[in-house]
Amino acid sequence: MENIIISTEYIKLQDLLKFRALTETGGEAKVVIQEGQVLVNGEVCTMRGKKLREGDTVTFQGQTYRVTHGDP
Repeated sequence: MENIIISTEYIKLQDLLKFRALTETGGEAKVVIQEGQVLVNGEVCTMRGKKLREGDTVTFQGQTYRVTHGDP
């Protein structure tokens, strides 16, 4: 499991996918989320604006990422 460090209170799901370069564009992020290809905390999430906070996990293409909070 890889940690993704954010310096804000939360990050939106589609922004996390773009931030980690898991998708090339926001449009691609929107599609994979709406198609149910992304899990948040072990459950399919189709809300691209889902707010992810420290401790949340995101699984995409067999890889899991944990959101952690830290200084920039």
